[in-house]
Amino acid sequence: MPRYDYRCRACGATFEVSRPMINASDPAACPAGHDDTVKLLSTVAVTGTSRGGAPKPPPAAGGGGGCCGGGCCS
Repeated sequence: MPRYDYRCRACGATFEVSRPMINASDPAACPAGHDDTVKLLSTVAVTGTSRGGAPKPPPAAGGGGGCCGGGCCS
């Protein structure tokens, strides 16, 4: 279930709410009971690892031509 970050405008607390995506825009009260909250913009971290957790290998040295890796242009 996705988690959404909120900040309370009344007390400044930042908190998370887990809820289905269909309810993502529903209002959320802060843990102190204030209703004046705002949903924060979430960011997604993209890393350079494959599904197995190993880093992706660096690109091969040389070549890299435009049409098919440099082999078809002379």
